[in-house]
Amino acid sequence: MMPLLRWLAIVVLALFASVAQAQLSDVQRAYYEQWLAAAERAERAIDADRASTATFEELRSELVTFRQNFVGASDRNSQRLETLQAQLQALGPAPEEGLTEPPDIAALRSNLTAQIRTVQVPIIVSDEAHSRANGLISEIDQIIRQRQARALFTRVASPLSPSLWPEALEVLRDTAAALVNETRQGWISARNLQTIRNNLAVILFSFALALLLVFRGGVWSEQAGERLRQFGGQGKGVWRPLVSLGRVALPLLGIRMLVVAIDQTGVLGLRGGIILHEVPTWAAYFLGARWLAEQLYSKRDEDALIPLPAAARGLARTNLAAVALLFILDGALTTLAAIEPLSDETRGVLGFPIVGAAALVLLQVRQNVFRPDYDPADGEAARIRLIRVRPYLRVLSIFAGISAPILAAVGYGHLAEAILLPTLATLAVFGLIVVVQNFLAAIYAVITQKSDVSESIFPVLASFVLVFAALPVLALIWGARVSDLTELWSRFLEGFNIGGTVISPVDFLTFAIVFAAGYAATRALQGALANSLLPRTRLDPGGQNAIVSGTGYVGVVLAALIAISTAGIDLSSLAIVAGALSVGIGFGLQNIVSNFVSGIILLVERPISEGDWIEVNGQMGYVRNISVRSTRIETFDRTDVIVPNGDLVSGLVTNYTRGNTVGRVIVAVGVAYGTDTRKVEEILRGVAEDHPMVLANPAPAVIFQGFGADALDFEIRAILRDVNWSLSVKSEMNHEIAKRFAAANIEIPFAQRDIWIRNPEVLPAAQQVVDSGDGDDPEPGPRTT
Repeated sequence: MMPLLRWLAIVVLALFASVAQAQLSDVQRAYYEQWLAAAERAERAIDADRASTATFEELRSELVTFRQNFVGASDRNSQRLETLQAQLQALGPAPEEGLTEPPDIAALRSNLTAQIRTVQVPIIVSDEAHSRANGLISEIDQIIRQRQARALFTRVASPLSPSLWPEALEVLRDTAAALVNETRQGWISARNLQTIRNNLAVILFSFALALLLVFRGGVWSEQAGERLRQFGGQGKGVWRPLVSLGRVALPLLGIRMLVVAIDQTGVLGLRGGIILHEVPTWAAYFLGARWLAEQLYSKRDEDALIPLPAAARGLARTNLAAVALLFILDGALTTLAAIEPLSDETRGVLGFPIVGAAALVLLQVRQNVFRPDYDPADGEAARIRLIRVRPYLRVLSIFAGISAPILAAVGYGHLAEAILLPTLATLAVFGLIVVVQNFLAAIYAVITQKSDVSESIFPVLASFVLVFAALPVLALIWGARVSDLTELWSRFLEGFNIGGTVISPVDFLTFAIVFAAGYAATRALQGALANSLLPRTRLDPGGQNAIVSGTGYVGVVLAALIAISTAGIDLSSLAIVAGALSVGIGFGLQNIVSNFVSGIILLVERPISEGDWIEVNGQMGYVRNISVRSTRIETFDRTDVIVPNGDLVSGLVTNYTRGNTVGRVIVAVGVAYGTDTRKVEEILRGVAEDHPMVLANPAPAVIFQGFGADALDFEIRAILRDVNWSLSVKSEMNHEIAKRFAAANIEIPFAQRDIWIRNPEVLPAAQQVVDSGDGDDPEPGPRTT
């Protein structure tokens, strides 16, 4: 059934291609024919499934190139098509049947219609070819993944079988003998001797410089580090890892020059040349592992990022060196397989010692670094930001260290290596993340001039970003192909569909950049208004704040609209979805929306402003901030009260300082009965008039309120130039009143009450007095207390 469907699809595509080619240019037609040939070749290879993996990778790369070109052609023609459609739309709708339009407009409409049809053909062809390329690439990827899976789960004879050892030893012996013979032949060849004489200057210079860098490069780097160490300070975490990189870069450069020098002699044959060109990679393994060990497990306690005990750190450094040696041996075995054809059994025998040694090293690392008795929260170990992954890495180490040797022993050597070596590489990657994270934290500390950044959010964000950036590396370590990652990235760049609108990461990035620029410009404008322009005007602080806040809201909205327009995001197809969501949001967030609208009303109408003294819902204080949802009031107890804006708009609010700070203060006082009221009035008026905060116009007034139960009640009513000082003014006036009343012998009474005891005999004490006859019977009457 499937071959029949594919045959029918090919026939349909061939018919479509014949029609499409008639409307393509010569260049487009030639390129399209190349594409059809490549696509047919790929389909034949996929159907046969006999090509090598390398051949499939080359074919896949060719298809990817075609696909990228089709995407670019479709984008270019789409822009042209939009322009033509806009021009056609500007002419208005076509006349109805039976009606005519001016000849010029009809000719222009016909010309634009023909151009649109011409441009549509390459777009349709590109889209069809792009879809076909996607399908072929997916099929090739599936074939390659199936082959990788079969290779991993193919079982061969156990490497523990003694019958396989002679063959493996013979391969090693033959390879070594062939390498020695090739090198000997190179030395005795006159042509090679002539080559040495011709390149002698380059060879000697390269040898000398290489030996100098290999043996002295690390020493120079260490000396530079010691010179910088004396400066210490916050920058130590920055320059120390940078200087230590010289212990890797300089010797590695020397080894590279040594390889070039040896290659210039021409004494090595084919096998020796292949091995020689792998030496820099093996050296990078060793030097990189040594550098990582120095950073994580330094001999100096203050420099160790993982502060284990001294003996444990030494063992950890040894383990990392052993890991590097294992990767070198694995690389050598891979190179040997490229030089000499190896059977699966021989490959398993030669790889089994590497698997066993790697398992031992991994278990040692698990026991040393991921010890359950090691509490990383103590002391300096708090610097490790990725400590949460310790339990998972420990479980992974145990699983790989135990399962890999067992799998290799029963014949699954490829699967064992695919588990064990990536586990070691994963641990190394996480160690590198710790180093880089500490380096970034040190840079942040230097920039912010903070001695301790462990409590800031930057280390957490840095760890998150580093782990996210390490995901592609970890994917490659665990068997993913580079083409898999590039394919995933290509699909990601194509974007995703939301409500019929395709949003690509490029569109989103464009939106973010434009919006960030607009937001920054808005903030800059707000700062200029608040600090430079508005203070020079006569606007009060509340009005200035309203203008600054309104500018911020308008700027953010405009920045969002401009960003959406620049990114080319079409929101028309999202209108239905947005409308449905708005209904639900309206019911669920109606209070928030109400407060938001009330905040805008407060900023526009300005019934209250920042700095006003108000009273709302029984809370009294100063307005400190008006935001879009709520207003912050600072009470006289220095506490903040958050009041929703809706309460300020629809509720009862008392504003004591609206428009100005002039306000009235009332000071009440009472005098004893019999006092000269005119004299009291004169004294109180003098107290009010003498205070500097009281306005002369309107003049303060003294009111004789009436005859109270205990005193004659008077009030001072005065208008203050700043009502915010009313409590202080009231206190000062009371002090002055007490002073002047004392000088004038005017009594300020206090409450007095008469208590009548009508039945004292019921009181035990009174009964005892009556019984003893010590006291006279009191006359009934009041007793003053």
